[in-house]
Amino acid sequence: MSSLPIVNHKDYFARIGENNKFPIKKFGALANLLLEKKIVEKFYKPYPCSLKTLKRAHSESYIKKVINKSLDPIDIKKIGFPLVDSVIKRSLVATGGTVLASKLAINFGISCNTAGGSHHANFASGAGYCVFNDVAVASRYLLAKGLANKILILDLDVHQGNGNSEIFKDDKKVFTFSMHSKSNYPAKKSKSDLDVELTNNMEDKEYIRILKYNLKQLNHQNFDFVFYIAGVDIHFNDRLGKLKISDEGIKERDRLVTENFFSKGIPLCGVLGGGYNKDFKKLVELHSFLHQSCAKLI
Repeated sequence: MSSLPIVNHKDYFARIGENNKFPIKKFGALANLLLEKKIVEKFYKPYPCSLKTLKRAHSESYIKKVINKSLDPIDIKKIGFPLVDSVIKRSLVATGGTVLASKLAINFGISCNTAGGSHHANFASGAGYCVFNDVAVASRYLLAKGLANKILILDLDVHQGNGNSEIFKDDKKVFTFSMHSKSNYPAKKSKSDLDVELTNNMEDKEYIRILKYNLKQLNHQNFDFVFYIAGVDIHFNDRLGKLKISDEGIKERDRLVTENFFSKGIPLCGVLGGGYNKDFKKLVELHSFLHQSCAKLI
């Protein structure tokens, strides 16, 4: 049994309707798989994120409109989830989950959430299945508490982490790195500290080569904390992907990233990111690679 701290909560599931394209059941299925595979024996349970902590990365007006269910219908449509009680609860608990996981990473050297990576949410709005930007909130929390001084957000989701790049565009304490599909959502990209745009149908060999090169470049900077957004929508069978990365390619990616920072003694917090695989069972398995790669290091 590994001693990897993993955060999970039953409220990561929300009632979004059977016709919604977002695979909301993956969070419970992933938790079950991690227990089955003995990656974890017991999960750390988060509390809903407080207003005080949320306000470090989001406007109070936006937060209150979400909680009071008074968000404009156009803004709700942009998010892609209905604004119902279980979605609000999920958004608060999943954000609290990444804050908790970040503190655990400092104590243990490495940790994971079984949700998170809501990187399209901006300071005053949500988008692309993202209500609150958990990594941005947790980054600001660590900085405010003096638990980190220079944070790297390493985003390997197939979509650009435009919410992070917007929130931190004037913040020198957080470095935003996004390696994503050039032609994918969002149509209008933001400017990260470092963007690496990938061509359609890229396969393992080229992807891993580009990743290794960029990890070497990032190693020249003195980061003292890393958030890793491990989206698996780079997979060849993903509905929203546009890349052609195999199971083995994703495994190797997760191994490279986690080993790179853990070996240097830099705390790393891994979060899920996106995944919309045509095969639900495969989607859950792909997400588990993050937790498996982290567990091998402890």
